[in-house]
Amino acid sequence: MTAARTVPVGAVAVAAVAVWSLRRRLTLVRVAGGSMAPTYADGDRLLVRRTRRVRRGEAVVFRNPVAPPGGVPDPPWLVKRVAAVPGDPVPEEVRPAVRATPGATVPPGSLAVSGDAERSQDSRHFGYVPARDVVGVVLRRL
Repeated sequence: MTAARTVPVGAVAVAAVAVWSLRRRLTLVRVAGGSMAPTYADGDRLLVRRTRRVRRGEAVVFRNPVAPPGGVPDPPWLVKRVAAVPGDPVPEEVRPAVRATPGATVPPGSLAVSGDAERSQDSRHFGYVPARDVVGVVLRRL
């Protein structure tokens, strides 16, 4: 007869807290569409660190600002690259969408974003993205 192996309750609790902590800090997102090609392709899975602190040049996931009247946006999340952060000059191609003049800067609490692909729905079309709508920064493709 062999002795049964038991796992200490403390070890289970530590593992549960570790998993909970990771899920609060990280999430997975699946890319839908080609607006970030060639960097990310349709169907790619991305590991995202949950944060609202972003830097220019980082790929971020944020709530889609374009919703049909009275409806929910489809897709609910977008992946784009940060083109400008608060205090940066408004990118020339974004100025018409936000009605900015040359020399204007991105206002506090806002970001200008762009897709890596030439044809992309981004700040050139929907204007600034509220920084509060950012889910996080893409760490890597899985």
